[in-house]
Amino acid sequence: MASIKQRNSGLVQRRTEAIRSAADKDRDSADEEDELRRGEEEDDDDKGDSKETRLTLMEEVLLLGLKDREGYTSFWNDCISSGLRGCMLIELALRGRLQLEACGVRRKSLLSRKVICKSDAATGDVLLDEALKHIKETQPPETVQSWIELLSGETWNPLKLHYQLRNVRERLAKNLVEKGVLTTEKQNFLLFDMTTHPLTNSTIKQRLVKKVQESVLEKWVNDPHRMDKRVLSLILLAHSSDVLENAFAPLQDEQYDLGMKRVHTLLELEPEKESAKANVNELMWAVVAAFTK
Repeated sequence: MASIKQRNSGLVQRRTEAIRSAADKDRDSADEEDELRRGEEEDDDDKGDSKETRLTLMEEVLLLGLKDREGYTSFWNDCISSGLRGCMLIELALRGRLQLEACGVRRKSLLSRKVICKSDAATGDVLLDEALKHIKETQPPETVQSWIELLSGETWNPLKLHYQLRNVRERLAKNLVEKGVLTTEKQNFLLFDMTTHPLTNSTIKQRLVKKVQESVLEKWVNDPHRMDKRVLSLILLAHSSDVLENAFAPLQDEQYDLGMKRVHTLLELEPEKESAKANVNELMWAVVAAFTK
């Protein structure tokens, strides 16, 4: 009788375990379905957020610099050219295409470390792919500072002039035309005709300006490592390109002063120290260092 009871209890125990395992499997499969459904919803959201509203760092900086009605940047702005090249390097780094070489035992500085191609997968952006191709095929590798100069055409070496990316502002403006942000017009400037790109979609421009303003006002976190890397890069590169002022122009005096004070807080950061912290993009800080050195 005792053995029969033990067998019966063993059967009950196994049956209970089977029921529990079946319930666990049902729960796991339900969780997987939930995750899959959430992923599909996110994909749907991405599809709903049309391609026209997603801008690269270069396009955002150019859009901040363009005059809405006239459709061109200030003739006196000689900083935006190199600033846009810096944006390209950061954009490629944020997309996982570029990185800095290892700092080594002797802890090389950011500006002395070479830029390495991490992945040569196409980005879908002609300018980015062109810059990536140059960087991948160049041996020995160059530093961040060198690439900003080479891509801008600021080199005395005639053998390196082919690295220059030409008509960058015009090509970026055409991208924004294709995305429905700008339009194309011809304007006569006495001695010559000039292609201009006035703003047509003010909503996207306002959204961009609001994002910059809020990042140093309502959404200020007082810690660059808690800020979105793309937004932080946008603020620093917009300042280096001399177009950040355009985003703050509509603000009241008190807000303007507070916003600029916080921007200067970011500008006073030491890229070498910041790049040594956890979960950072070293190439981003190397670009910042190239403009703030």
